[in-house]
Amino acid sequence: MSMNEHSRVYVAGHRGLVGSAIWRELQRRGFRNLIGRTRQEVDLLDAAAVSRFYAETKPEFVFIAAAKVGGILANDQQPASFLFENLQIQNHLIHGAWQAGVRKLLFLGSSCIYPKLAPQPLREESLLSGPLEPTNEWYAVAKIAGIKLCQAYRRQYGCDFISAMPTNMYGPNDNYDLQTSHVLPAFLRKFHEAKVSGAARVVCWGSGTPLREFLHADDLGRACVFLMQHYSEEQFINVGSGREVSIRELAELVGRIVGFTGEIVWDTTKPDGTPRKLMDSSRLFALGWRPQIDLEMGIRSAYEDFLAKRVG
Repeated sequence: MSMNEHSRVYVAGHRGLVGSAIWRELQRRGFRNLIGRTRQEVDLLDAAAVSRFYAETKPEFVFIAAAKVGGILANDQQPASFLFENLQIQNHLIHGAWQAGVRKLLFLGSSCIYPKLAPQPLREESLLSGPLEPTNEWYAVAKIAGIKLCQAYRRQYGCDFISAMPTNMYGPNDNYDLQTSHVLPAFLRKFHEAKVSGAARVVCWGSGTPLREFLHADDLGRACVFLMQHYSEEQFINVGSGREVSIRELAELVGRIVGFTGEIVWDTTKPDGTPRKLMDSSRLFALGWRPQIDLEMGIRSAYEDFLAKRVG
C-alpha cells in the first residue's frame, strides 16, 4: 500500500528549508497524520531518544530532511561537527526506521556528494568515481554514508529505503546568516542590507563565472512526495531544475529584485569553488516530474520570506 492521506508520516527536520517544504506539500495534499518534532522535543544525536520516539509514534513513512548544513566557510571551520553530527543523525533515523518497521523511507542527500571533477551534467553513476571537492568533503562523506546505509538496509533486510540528491535549494525558511548560509540567501541578505544602508557597492566573492543550478524548496517538496509514491530503487536519484545560471547573473538578478542600484564588485582573491555544477535529472524527468517555479519568481518569493522574517 502506498502513502495516502491517512498514513502516519514523519518529516525529520520539518522546520528547515527542505523539511518545511515537504510538510507544506503533504498538508496541501490533505495528509492528516503528519509527525514533526523540534530539536528540543527529540534530539536526533541521541540514539535512545530517537528509538523512543519511533516506538511511541510508529510512523509508516519517513522523510529525512534533518541535517547540519552550511556553506563553504562553515564546512571549512567545523569539519568534525559536520561529519560527526550528520553521521549520527542519519544513523539513528535510518537504523531506527528499520527497527520500528517503517514501510518506506526517503533520505535526502546533496549534490556535493559528487567528485570534484565528475563530468557535467552530474549523473548518478559518477558517485565515488574520484576525489571530492575539499571545501565540503566532510558533509559529502556523511551524505554518501547515508546513501550507502539506505542501500545496505535494502540489501540486507529488504527495506524500501530510497535516496534523492537535490541540487542547490532556496526558498522559505532558508538560513540567512552570512557566516553559515549558501550563496543565494547570502546574496539576498547582502543586497538588502546594502540597499537599506545606502551603500554604493556590494562586494561578492570570486569571479562570478561559476555556473550553478537552483531549485525552489517547494519544487523539491513536490518531488519528494512524488518519489515516495513512485520510486523504489536502490540507486539514488538526482533532483534538479535542469537550468543553470552564473553567480554573476545571480547577483545581478538578486540585486534587481531587492532594488539595489549600486555597483557589484568581484573580489577575485576569494575562492570560486567548482566551476560548474549542473545535475542530470533525466531519470526523474522520465518518471513524469518537472519543476514549476522559475528562478526569478522563486527569488521574489524568497525575498518576501526574508523580509517577513526580518520584520516579523
